[in-house]
Amino acid sequence: MSIEILPAQLANQIAAGEVVERPASVIKELVENSLDAGATTIKVQVEKGGAKRIKITDNGRGIAKDELSLALSRHATSKIKTLNDLESISSLGFRGEALASISSVSRLTLTSKPADQESAWQASAEGRDMVVDIKPAAHPNGTTIDVQDLFFNTPARRKFLRTDKTEFTHIEEVIKRIALACLDVTFVLIHNDKIIRQYRAATSKAQYTKRVAQICGQKFIDHAIEVECVHDDLHFSGWLAKPSFARNQNDLCYSYVNGRMMRDKLINHAIRQAYSDLLPPDTYPAFVLFLTLNHRDVDVNVHPAKHEVRFHQGRYIHDFIFSVCQRAFNDEGIVQSSLIDFQHIAQEETKTTVPPEFTESKSIQYEASYQQPTVDQSYIKPLSYVNEAYASQYSSSGSHYNSARPSAKGTDAYYQLMSNTTDTLEQHASRISDNLHTDTNYVNQVEADYLVLHLVQPNCALILFHQELRLLSLTKFETSILTNQLTEKWEAGFVSQPLLLPVKIHSEESQLEFLEQNKHSFERLGISFNVVNNSAVQIRQFPAFLRNKDVSSSFLHLLTTLFNRNEQKPIEDKDWLLALISLLLQDTYTIDSANILFSQIQNLQSDVKEKLLLLNSTPVDLTSELNQLM
Repeated sequence: MSIEILPAQLANQIAAGEVVERPASVIKELVENSLDAGATTIKVQVEKGGAKRIKITDNGRGIAKDELSLALSRHATSKIKTLNDLESISSLGFRGEALASISSVSRLTLTSKPADQESAWQASAEGRDMVVDIKPAAHPNGTTIDVQDLFFNTPARRKFLRTDKTEFTHIEEVIKRIALACLDVTFVLIHNDKIIRQYRAATSKAQYTKRVAQICGQKFIDHAIEVECVHDDLHFSGWLAKPSFARNQNDLCYSYVNGRMMRDKLINHAIRQAYSDLLPPDTYPAFVLFLTLNHRDVDVNVHPAKHEVRFHQGRYIHDFIFSVCQRAFNDEGIVQSSLIDFQHIAQEETKTTVPPEFTESKSIQYEASYQQPTVDQSYIKPLSYVNEAYASQYSSSGSHYNSARPSAKGTDAYYQLMSNTTDTLEQHASRISDNLHTDTNYVNQVEADYLVLHLVQPNCALILFHQELRLLSLTKFETSILTNQLTEKWEAGFVSQPLLLPVKIHSEESQLEFLEQNKHSFERLGISFNVVNNSAVQIRQFPAFLRNKDVSSSFLHLLTTLFNRNEQKPIEDKDWLLALISLLLQDTYTIDSANILFSQIQNLQSDVKEKLLLLNSTPVDLTSELNQLM
């Protein structure tokens, strides 16, 4: 068969297969056009589930007479002009296909009047002929689009339509979704001459909440946590239902990107991950959440129906959303398990798509938790030191979300946040400072010369050292180990980790002056901060080996300890180390944590190990006790 250019009418009908799936699809496209035209009131009239008639009236800017026929042409739009416009799309529609595609499978009438035009004009087009007829009409400022007999000329498409009730249910859902995104617009939905839904424009916070309750139900609002967070160009806000409001179906999962309704898998995955194991099995969360970001940082031209987007910094966005949701739960006292499964995310990002269903994971803190022995090393990058320029570059040709090179700020922030390191100090902090209660099989095997026999409370252990019984002070022993490790790290500069969301901490003015005076020393510790006013400081980076610690309490501990010592005498390098050690020391010990301490010295020279043990222990002489027994 020879290659031929398709006739315009046939090409439009093929395009209609993507744009016009059902009557609800028509309404979505046309209402979005009304919103792009600046409409503040939109009335949607439907007959027989939309199969017979769809009529949409708005009070937007309207279309000039000379542009009416052009508006029904394919790839004709006022929303983008150049390739640069396509890279920064701020409108809901932009392809210029909707009206042409709809008119090719229906009898369409477009009536419009701009405010600066004396009278209204009407353009009509009908299915096969695609000939546009223009004539004068009576109409107020705005536009009315009347779509009749949908799929009248494509019987194969028409027979796939469901019952009127089912089709109208889909229409109602579309109006609900759009009404949630455009709270300042009035919507009226009429079916068979009966008003079904009417959402009045909301102008205040209370009215916003009232509309959400009107659409999602008052019980949703009663069980919802209101969230709002601004971080650089990212703004995340909305309502997040508590886990107690779990649903048996995902009928209350509404997410939006720059005002565009989404069913994006990355967003849904981040939200579901924040809920983690808080939800009962086979249930769904409920949320109405809005993400706003720079239009250049998101590509909306990746899905025929624009239901999905591609973020230029997909992982960064994912964990920003997760962090805000997780923090909202923490603020409400809703506690879940302590580790986030980034192994799953690593696997997800190396595929071309994300699994269609939400994936269960147990998560809260930004720490890698591996359930398998190997990890994709293109995902995990080494952390950089504080005194080094951020050099990690992300590249993944198979990434579904990051088709464009992300900005250095977003990439570095993410990899600094999520990367793994083999640094022994970080291993010490993550395995000891949180006092992991693990099986003894997990603990590194200790040489036969060192054996923990029994714990003597509060913080001592009876050990066998070179066949000699000794009482070891675990606190002093751990202090010596940390001093040995921290001294070298202090000279080189500690590994620093940017926080995904800066932490604001209130403090006294005298302490803030101390922070400013010793800012360089805090940076050597891996702590980067900005004093925002005379009573608060904002923490932007924190030492990587303290990733298991709460940032606020840890920072306040260091600040208070150093500030008090400085009031007695000028602080020296050893004071910084002692303050850090006091933060890392355990309050109590177990057999397992004691064995982990011994594992920290296995790579040291024999004389150094013996010195550490002898200086922090004392012999136990049981001779007299044995003689009495004999």
